[in-house]
Amino acid sequence: MKKGVDYIGVGCVFYCHDGKGKILMNKRSKNCRDEVGVWDPGGGAMRVGETFEEAVRREIREEYCSEVVDLKFIAVNNVLRKNGKEKTHWVAVIFAAEVIPEKVKIGDPDKIENIGWFSLDNLPVPLHSMFHEHLKMVKKAGVL
Repeated sequence: MKKGVDYIGVGCVFYCHDGKGKILMNKRSKNCRDEVGVWDPGGGAMRVGETFEEAVRREIREEYCSEVVDLKFIAVNNVLRKNGKEKTHWVAVIFAAEVIPEKVKIGDPDKIENIGWFSLDNLPVPLHSMFHEHLKMVKKAGVL
């Protein structure tokens, strides 16, 4: 059984930022389940027994080797997409997380090809299919 395909997956999406207008993004490697080669702010599936906050803090430690300085819940989004010919269904719990840029590094080289800090007027391409929709929610919350 596959999360998001055979049953609804629940995951945390996070927009890590430096508190000064730049966001951290990663380029998804060939080993990712979908959207290979695109730039993504970060996210991952929740584990049984985790709170939303525990899940996002764990994922940030795993992906970026960083602790969260400030965490803000943004929104929940119902994500219906196609991964090739396969339909997927996820519930995304979206957060903004301030981290210390100097402490960030690639924590999962199997799934992350590259990372970088970007201003909103100079984003890398291509971007994850949900990036702009979720970014609007983060902006509306007044974080970026």
